[in-house]
Amino acid sequence: MPLPPLVEPIERLRPDESVRTARHAALAGFGDLAQRRLAAAHVAVVGAGGIGAPVVLALSAAGVGRLTVIDDDVVEASNLQRQVIHRRTDIGRPKADSATRVAQELSSTDVCTHVERLDAGNAARLLAGADVIIDGTDTFATREVVATASEELGVPLVWGVVQEFHAQATVFWSRPPDGIDGVRLRDLYPPETVGDVPSCAQVGVLGALCLQLGAVLATEAIKLITGTGQPLLGRVMLIDALRGRTTEVPLRTAGASGGEVRDAAPEPSGAAPASVPHLSPAEFDDARAAGAIAIDVRDPLETATGVIPGSHLVPLQALLSDPTAVAASGHVVVVCQVGIRAERAARALIAHGVDAAVLTGGIDAWRAAARETVPA
Repeated sequence: MPLPPLVEPIERLRPDESVRTARHAALAGFGDLAQRRLAAAHVAVVGAGGIGAPVVLALSAAGVGRLTVIDDDVVEASNLQRQVIHRRTDIGRPKADSATRVAQELSSTDVCTHVERLDAGNAARLLAGADVIIDGTDTFATREVVATASEELGVPLVWGVVQEFHAQATVFWSRPPDGIDGVRLRDLYPPETVGDVPSCAQVGVLGALCLQLGAVLATEAIKLITGTGQPLLGRVMLIDALRGRTTEVPLRTAGASGGEVRDAAPEPSGAAPASVPHLSPAEFDDARAAGAIAIDVRDPLETATGVIPGSHLVPLQALLSDPTAVAASGHVVVVCQVGIRAERAARALIAHGVDAAVLTGGIDAWRAAARETVPA
């Protein structure tokens, strides 16, 4: 459902800004009023890298009145494949400097930069006064700090992650308007489920996908500020760049026990619990050789650590939301880290008529078996 706008509009736009943003004024349901709200808004962007760079571009071009950009890093040559606010002449300079230059060249946006690493000790100070926070960081430890600060401030957090060819985007908000459930980072990724996440330097990232995700996050901030459309609060967008597919997973707050609680497609009415066949790693390899499809239901943060070659990546919640979307031509073997989530996915698939089995012990068992077959 649409949410009320976060920001009261300024009285009028500067004449040059009215001309520059004329195409926004022509948008039905947006117009001059929404543009004046953007001009009054303050958005904090944490990170000016692969995600933050296109966010800064999009929001300054959109006419956001003030941007706070927080990044302690300097530009490296390898950044230029995806961090589009930087140029070769910026190599060795603070990334925050590029953010200031780009915004000044695009619009009248006021940019306040902080060349320091955000941590638990300075987060409240650096993020103070922001109407919306956008997380463009690349380590989960920093993401937790940003999320905690946004919860304490009661400010919506527009959040995204990208690894290899996959991305996620959503909105967290601990204190949304009355009648709407708050959703937090820990509802999507409980702290005990997050291990060591590899960096882009280790597993790579498609540069163009960073631009796509940054545009999505900027759009979410614009919707929140102006009260336009339906933000991704309570929903997670999943982007699979290789297959050109965007799907959506419902997300709701964790229960009182602190466990993960997410919406999922129910099994057909009256169906008995499905019996799930299990395959050993050797049987799994034989099944694949015979044409079986491997479906990996782990999240992108996990699949970034590596996948079984040829696997189809379908995060569990996307599969549970629509089991019929999985190709059912032939045999399917479901894979997760140790087998628990794969069991749940396979049960849903079988209940919908799919010939599905589970890799016993998950990818951990398959890797262990592969190591055992290598001669000493």
